[in-house]
Amino acid sequence: MTAQIDEANELLREKGYRERELGVFPTPMGPNRALLKGDRILSPFSDDAETVLRVVRELVPPAGELKGTLRPTELRRSLG
Repeated sequence: MTAQIDEANELLREKGYRERELGVFPTPMGPNRALLKGDRILSPFSDDAETVLRVVRELVPPAGELKGTLRPTELRRSLG
């Protein structure tokens, strides 16, 4: 799981986010769970680490292109 969290955070940095804006963190809810949180998301997005990595990779736009804040319900809907 740590590798997925590290990869997600590296992708976020490459997209121009600072950790306080958007970051992925482990959660005490289980060994495979991760949390996407920060100032650029309305409320934390929690799921398994692989899903959070997929959200970061596929759905989080570069920081300069993000209009407003991300919404967890829209992210989940976009996952399909």
